[in-house]
Amino acid sequence: MLPTISTVLLLICLLQVKHMFADYFLQTPKMLSGRGEYWHMGRAQHAGVHVVGSIIVFVIMGAPVLFTLVIVALEWVIHFNIDYCKARYSDDKDLNPTQALFWRAAGVDQALHQLTYVAMAWAWAVFTY
Repeated sequence: MLPTISTVLLLICLLQVKHMFADYFLQTPKMLSGRGEYWHMGRAQHAGVHVVGSIIVFVIMGAPVLFTLVIVALEWVIHFNIDYCKARYSDDKDLNPTQALFWRAAGVDQALHQLTYVAMAWAWAVFTY
């Protein structure tokens, strides 16, 4: 049985709320500093906050444990690398919030995260039903 459109939209909405908290309310100074380095513990912790939030979302949605563990592991890797690329690009260009290019980089970063959630919802619909 396929999930209803309402169920898929609920999943995407829950992932959106999780993203808002993880990206805008729960970042610490450690997570926000030194992001241009690849192996940055703060970025790893930040991606981990996203993973914890996604675990909560998938538990609410009744996803199987194995599916949840695989999808959040993939999310961690993807989120970590999207954020690294944005930070590296912003550092290389010496961007700041007064520049349009800063906001374009932020927009691409956020769009890639949102597309990740679309892919996660697709995987949930295909592999858990």
